[in-house]
Amino acid sequence: MIRVLLADDQALVRAGFRALLDAQPDIEVAGEAADGEEALRGVRELRPDVVLMDIRMPLLDGLAATRRITDDPGLAQVRVVMLTTFELDEYVFEAIRSGASGFLVKDTEPEELVRAVRAVVEGDALLSPGVTRRLIAEFAARSKEPSALASLAGLTEREREVMALVGMGLTNEEIARRLVVSPLTAKTHVSRTMVKLGARDRAQLVVLAYESGLVRPGWLG
Repeated sequence: MIRVLLADDQALVRAGFRALLDAQPDIEVAGEAADGEEALRGVRELRPDVVLMDIRMPLLDGLAATRRITDDPGLAQVRVVMLTTFELDEYVFEAIRSGASGFLVKDTEPEELVRAVRAVVEGDALLSPGVTRRLIAEFAARSKEPSALASLAGLTEREREVMALVGMGLTNEEIARRLVVSPLTAKTHVSRTMVKLGARDRAQLVVLAYESGLVRPGWLG
């Protein structure tokens, strides 16, 4: 059973999400929070698998709450999905840098919300290819001169190649086609790379790919 914590200052939004998620046979809403401080307390007490976190909340905003969650080793298994009103919210980029596994627009289709919750539990970043590429472009515009990461030395050539393709915004299926392997093989390479680098999920691989210089802005096309 996937346990979810809903953190949003709008009761109506929480009620809608709860009704949808509780109707699923493999998902349950473990708790709710109306502000960032309450969300932190709920996460520490309930240890949910996923937190649906609104970016703008009173007392402590969702971005700060996410940093505290992802910086706590004891909460390493908790995945945070940011909720935003607009797809290109100015805080989305920083949310990914802070350790969020992705983000959802609040008016997303119901089936997409359910799919998203299941996806992040599997370790996938909740970013559509189009959104991923926009985030990458934003990261490229803001990134400093890349620095070599010693941790990349432990990767095989194929894993570096796969990491670069993830950094360019390709899905597992696109990577599989590019490398002429099966989607399962591509997913395995991605998973092994994440384990070796200690990355929480695919979103962090994108950040690491740029920070290490493995991917350069000019590759976006």
